[in-house]
Amino acid sequence: MKWIYLLIAGALEITWAVTMKMSNGFTVLIPSIITCVGYIASAVFLSIALRQLPLGTAYAMWTGMGIVGTTLLGIFLFNEKLSVPQVICVILIVVGIVGLKILTKD
Repeated sequence: MKWIYLLIAGALEITWAVTMKMSNGFTVLIPSIITCVGYIASAVFLSIALRQLPLGTAYAMWTGMGIVGTTLLGIFLFNEKLSVPQVICVILIVVGIVGLKILTKD
């Protein structure tokens, strides 16, 4: 369950980051509300996962999921562009997330 909580926390982190962009500096009501609720919910699920996961591993995976997810959604939703070196860096983050999962003792 701890990994599911961490996955939910990561998904919520992506949600609040994307809706923060959509809120236009908290000037659009619905995305602003989703940002605030998503931020709090993400922290709650991360804290639940931290009951059983090492802090460094969980936090690195949480932020890594956020980086990868927001990067991909930035490309698809906001037409953001990535250079080849940036793509390589995102791939390295994914490799790091997978490596941390594989190497963390349950």
